Amino acid sequence: MDTKDEIDPAQALEEKLFSRNKAMDEITARGDSAVQQFYCGATVFVTGGSGFLGKQLVEKLFRATKVAKVFVLLRPKKGKQMLERLQEMLQDPVFNILRDTQPDFVHKLIPIAGDVADLRLGISDRDWDTITEETEIIMHMAATTRFDEPLRVATLINVRGAREALLLGKACKKLKSYVHVSTAYAQACDFRINGDILEDFYKSPVDPEALIKIAETTDEDRINKISDE
Repeated sequence: MDTKDEIDPAQALEEKLFSRNKAMDEITARGDSAVQQFYCGATVFVTGGSGFLGKQLVEKLFRATKVAKVFVLLRPKKGKQMLERLQEMLQDPVFNILRDTQPDFVHKLIPIAGDVADLRLGISDRDWDTITEETEIIMHMAATTRFDEPLRVATLINVRGAREALLLGKACKKLKSYVHVSTAYAQACDFRINGDILEDFYKSPVDPEALIKIAETTDEDRINKISDE
C-alpha cells in the first residue's frame, strides 16, 4: 500500500468513535428506551450538579430525556446571585451541544440555594416545600473527595450531608427513585488493604450518628487530633 493511502490510526479511531456516537444519537433520538420513558415528564433534584460528574448528568438528562424540570442545589457565594452561579455552571463546554439543540433547557433548570454541609442541606423552608411537593427523582452526588480534608468538614459533607439528603427524600411525596453516588474509596479502611471490596453494603466501622455528633459538638483541634491518631 502506498504511504499516501495509509490510514492515520488517530483518524481511524476518531471515525470509529464518531460512528458509535452516531448510532447512540439515533437511539437517543427515538426516545423509546425504558430509561427515557422513566424520566419523561419527571422532576429531578440534583446535588453536586456543578461538579464534574454532576454537569455530565444534568446535560445528559436534558439531552437524552424529556424531563420536566431539574432542581440543582448550588452553594451561595458572596456577592453572587443564584442565577449568576447557574450561568457560570452553564459556561462549561459540556453544555455546548445542548445550547445549540435545546436552548430553552435553561428554563427547566432551577437553581436551589443550599449547602450539603448544612442541616436540611441549607435549603429554605419555601424551597423545601416546593421540592418535596414536586420531586420524583433525587440524585445525590455532592461530596468532598479530598483525601486530606479535615475530619469535621468531611463528616459534615459526606456523612451528615448524605443523611440530610435521605431525609429530604423521605419527605418527598412523589418520590420514585433515590440515587446515591459514592466515591470508589468509601470503604478504604486499613484492615481492607489487599482485600477485595465487593459491590455491597458494608457496616461502617464507626457509628455514623456518633461521628456526626462529634463533628457537631467537638472543637476542630480536638477532632484533628483524633483523626491523626
